[in-house]
This record gives sequence, structure tokens and C-alpha cells, in this order.
Amino acid sequence: METIRTPRRQVDLIHGPIFKNLILFAIPIFISNLFQQMYNAADAMIVGNVLGDTSLAAVGACGSIYELLVGFGIGIGNGLAIVTARAYGAEDAAKVKKTVAGAIVIGLAASAIITAAGLIFLYPLLEALDTPPEIIEEAYSYIRPIAQYVVVMFAYNLCAALLRAVGNSVMPLIFLIFSSCLNIGLDYAFVAGGMGVKGAAMATVLSQAVSVVLCIFYIARRVKHLVPGREHFAIEKGLYREMITQGLSMGLMSSIVSAGSVILQYGINGLGTLVIAGHTAARKLFTFTDMPVIAMATAGSTFVSQNRGADKPERIRRGMRQIWLFGFGTAVVMTALMWVGADVLVRLVSGSSEPVVLENGARYLCWTAPFYSVLGVLLATRYALQSLGQKILPLISSGIELVGKILFMLLLIPRFGYDAVILCEPVIWCFMCAQLLWSYWHDPYIKGSPAKK
Repeated sequence: METIRTPRRQVDLIHGPIFKNLILFAIPIFISNLFQQMYNAADAMIVGNVLGDTSLAAVGACGSIYELLVGFGIGIGNGLAIVTARAYGAEDAAKVKKTVAGAIVIGLAASAIITAAGLIFLYPLLEALDTPPEIIEEAYSYIRPIAQYVVVMFAYNLCAALLRAVGNSVMPLIFLIFSSCLNIGLDYAFVAGGMGVKGAAMATVLSQAVSVVLCIFYIARRVKHLVPGREHFAIEKGLYREMITQGLSMGLMSSIVSAGSVILQYGINGLGTLVIAGHTAARKLFTFTDMPVIAMATAGSTFVSQNRGADKPERIRRGMRQIWLFGFGTAVVMTALMWVGADVLVRLVSGSSEPVVLENGARYLCWTAPFYSVLGVLLATRYALQSLGQKILPLISSGIELVGKILFMLLLIPRFGYDAVILCEPVIWCFMCAQLLWSYWHDPYIKGSPAKK
């Protein structure tokens, strides 16, 4: 049987100290997420500082649609890579290449569908979300290029997910740092050069396209056990069924979560342009401050997938406990940081001096930070269930989030305004976390019962 040669940059998650190796694997993911968010943060900062609060609100008004479009594609890519990680853990080199071939075929088809749906429904969706008339055209000019080139974002995230699936979290970081710096330069050139908010979107797409080229070149030269041959594209119904259901499970999970954000955005849009601007700045900052728990949860997903393939349930149980404790530590640090500097951070990102923008953004960050402990447990457990092969139970948590956001939008935001927006997600996280923990501890493999490999 063909063997897998392990390159030097890969972290061994199947053997050795668990927490140390998880940290070593998670650090490049964290830095990658940091630079990934520089794409969006650069958009917000440059748009806010160059074009003003109204243009910043236009970008923020379609932020949830951005998450819906891109999140579904990224979710599918991560789900497909889970199957690759399990094959890698089982040391089945031929199956690894078959999963990569399947991921390419399935991913291109999914990207085409997402693009078509996005181009058809984007403007009607902005109207349905009660986007203020003064910013709807500007919002549409920003989100349309994102929909047109979803395939670029999907391709990069699939390449990065496949590298992480075999233990390499360093090289995606290196490619991303280069393209993030490029994105900042293009943002300034395009936005200040007269393209407006559309220029910010085009800078994001072009920069990620560079990442795709670099990733593909590296994989072809240095990670040849991820390069499928012509024979690996032959369709195996069982494998494709597993990949499609795993990919759709994570894709639907992401899209349900994003659909909840779209619904919540409807409630936020009704609170006025300045509130939208403040919330946009706070959310951009939130995507930075929750990165430690997201990076550890992502590392945990690969860890669980590989150890599931290697049939090591006790190692999975020990690793998950350590990941949960990491989330609690992160919450303590971020709470202290937000209480000291939230207002300064909001002013920096938004470029605004409006009291409504600054006060609402800072309150959002301060109230949310303590709940990072819950978010860390939630994300890690949900990814772990996906990596164990569970496809329905993680979706239930997304359904809880969707229903919760609908209830907040209908009942609480009209009455309590932005305070209800701030508390919406933390309250819902608690319910989601309870369901996911129950599902995890009742999983047959985690309980120690025999399970199909």
C-alpha cells in the first residue's frame, strides 16, 4: 500500500503531548485568522476613514450576507477536509488523494451554485433586510463582486483546509501574510482611487486569488501526497456520499448561522445608520478578539479527525478537556482587555467621533467578552462532533441559533433596542453549548462503545 511521507512542517497530532502539539498547530492558524480578518478590517478601516460613516454603514449592512455567501463555501471546504484528515490518520495514502479529487469536483460545483444564487437574490435580499435607502446601492456595489468570485475564496480555504488536514498549518499562514499585505495596498489604491466600496471588495478578491496560486504551487511541489492523479478522480459512490454529506453538513451549519445573522441584521438596520456603523466596527473587532478560541477549535477539529482515523478515543477525550480549559482562559484575558480599551479600539476601527457609534460599539465588546468561555466550548465541541462523523447533531445547534435570533428580532430588539442586539448571541450560545455537550458525551465513540470506522 502507498505510504505517506510526513514533511517537516507538519505537527504530529496522533502521538506525543496533546496540549503542546495543539498549541503548536493552533498558533499558525491563529495568525492566519488574524491576517484573514485584516482583509475585512482593512475594508472597514479604509472605507470608514476615507469615505465616512455612511459608506462604513453600507459595508456593514451587507456583512451578514457576506458571511452567508462565503461561510457556506468555507463550511463545505472544511467538511471535505475532515474526510481527508480521517484518511490521513488511518495512513491510507490512496484514499487521501481520492478525497482531494472529490473535494475539487464537489467544491467547484458548490461554488457555481452559490454564485448563481447570490447574483439572483442579492439586491432583493438587501431590500428585504430594510437596508436604508441612502446606502442600499453602495451596499450592493460592495457585495456583488464577492458573490461573483466566491470560487476564489472557496479555492483558497479548501487548499488551506487540506494542508491543515495533514498537519501543516504553517504554509497557509505564509501565503496569507503576503496576500494580506497586498490587500491593504490594493484597498488604498482602489478605494481612494475612486472605486468606492466596490474597490474594497475587488481588493479582497484579488488578494485571495494570489493566495490560491501560491497554495496550489506549494502543494504540487512539496505536499505530493495531496496531489491526485487522473485515476483518483474516478467516482466512488460511497466516498462521494460521505464527502457530500460531511461537506453539506458543515456548509449548512455555516449558512444557518449566517441566515440567523441576516435576520438579526434586519433588526439592526431598523435602529439607524449610526447604530449600524457602531455595530459594524464592534463586529470587526469581535472577529479579531475571538480568534484564539476559533484557532484552537479548528486545531481540535483536525486533532479529532486524525485520532478518529487512528482509533484513539481516549486521546480525543483528553484533548477536548484541554481545549475547553483554553477557552475559559481566553475569556478572562479578553474581558480584561475590553474593559480597559474597548472605546479606543472602536474609535480606531471606525474612524468616527460620533458618540452613538463609539458608545454602542464599546458596550458590545465589553458585554460579549466574558462569554468567550462559552463560545470556546461551543465551537470546539461542534467541530469535534463533525470530525467524529456526526452530521445532524451539530446542525441542531445551528437551528437553535437561528430560532433564537428570530425571537430576539421579533420580540426583544423592538422593545430594548441595541441592548437586545448585544445580549442576543451570548444568551443563545449558552443554549447551544448545553445541547452540544450533551451530544458529545452521548456519542457512541466518545462513550467507548464500538463504532464504525
